[in-house]
Amino acid sequence: MENVVLIIHLILAFGLIGIVLLQRSEGGGLGMGGGGGGAVSGRAAATALSKLTWVLAVAFICTSLTLTILAAEKASGTSVLDRLTPQAPAAEEAGEPAQVPAGEDLLPPAAGDDAPLVPRAD
Repeated sequence: MENVVLIIHLILAFGLIGIVLLQRSEGGGLGMGGGGGGAVSGRAAATALSKLTWVLAVAFICTSLTLTILAAEKASGTSVLDRLTPQAPAAEEAGEPAQVPAGEDLLPPAAGDDAPLVPRAD
């Protein structure tokens, strides 16, 4: 299925590139205008090409999202939607509270303290 979506994605990409290159330039961004008139400059053709561009762009984005979801699903072994719900750690599910170190164990030793750095056994 991933190969089919990838092939459709590539076809849409090439189609989108071709349709964008066929359209007439209306801006004068670099001083290159669309020129005056011609067989390609009809308003109906521009409207049809712009609608086709939008259709191809939406289809391209949909296939991009589909490929992303398929790749993430294959990589983790679970669905992307399964990862949206928070899951409790395994220790809490077994009824055991999580082991949190005491506050004193987190602090560095005092400046004049010559005691070895060995954790206490309480």
